[in-house]
Amino acid sequence: MEIHAKEMLETRDRLNHILARHTGQSVEQIKQDTDRDRFMDWKEAAHYGLIDQVLEKRGDMAARAEKPA
Repeated sequence: MEIHAKEMLETRDRLNHILARHTGQSVEQIKQDTDRDRFMDWKEAAHYGLIDQVLEKRGDMAARAEKPA
């Protein structure tokens, strides 16, 4: 049981660091925000750094993929 608990904590720590790196939030902020369920609308998620934008139609994704970077 102790081994499983330790692995869970290590996995959570790795995930917190990944989220911090990709969102621009601090690891401490990520820890606080993921301690309990937290629901965001698309504007909050974009401001937090979880998403870049919301696609409104399926075709939007295909059109973006065809454009050169």
